[in-house]
Amino acid sequence: MTTWVDSHCHLHLAPQGPEVLLGRAAAAGVAWLVCPGTDAAGSEQALALAEAHPGVVFAAAGLHPHDASRWPEEGERIAALAERAVAIGECGLDFYRNLSPREEQVAALRAQFALAEELDKPLVLHCRDAFAELYAELERAGVGPRSVLHCWTGGPRWTERFTALGVVFSFAGPITYATGDTTRRAAAVAPPERTMIETDTPYLTPPPHRDVPNEPANVVAVGEALAAVWGVPPAEVARRTAATAARVFRHA
Repeated sequence: MTTWVDSHCHLHLAPQGPEVLLGRAAAAGVAWLVCPGTDAAGSEQALALAEAHPGVVFAAAGLHPHDASRWPEEGERIAALAERAVAIGECGLDFYRNLSPREEQVAALRAQFALAEELDKPLVLHCRDAFAELYAELERAGVGPRSVLHCWTGGPRWTERFTALGVVFSFAGPITYATGDTTRRAAAVAPPERTMIETDTPYLTPPPHRDVPNEPANVVAVGEALAAVWGVPPAEVARRTAATAARVFRHA
């Protein structure tokens, strides 16, 4: 069976329940996955799942830009949790919804950059309507080589610019959508050795099941869409992206 890795899956938020989803994922060939928290409570839940499913679930700990205003009260707790995690995140910038003021998003992001460097761990980054700003922050901090741009939807020009910073790109459901041409053109220029795939469970379900919550087993559909872009067999995409995930998250 072809072996896949889901590099970004909020398993703790999935309404179907982790045991059911992990069983279906295993049946689909998903060997392991990364479960990022989006705040302190979610990071604790992700770590609990990782401890309950060693070798299959790996946790990341961080504060999402939507909740960046809470960094002053949650930062120390997240930093302590991050010591047991494989990555810092999900963090980043979201200037589409602006649920936290932009300056507070930047402050929380910079704090998590520092945490990632202190602990020598990768960063899992969210970016929506903030490509220029995130690029500038990564360039200023010099953390591109430890950064994963999760659910990457930037076009080919931004992909080439971020590539020069040394980042890893992770593609999700949008690469499978009829409206996903920009994402597919980005995937066409992303370095294969710096590309991963994900589901972002329970969000961004691939067709034809867009009306139900996403799950890790659907990473296969993402991989098949990427295979079509690259013009290679799905098994080759699985091999390449799994190797990248193992390198990034230091798991073999």
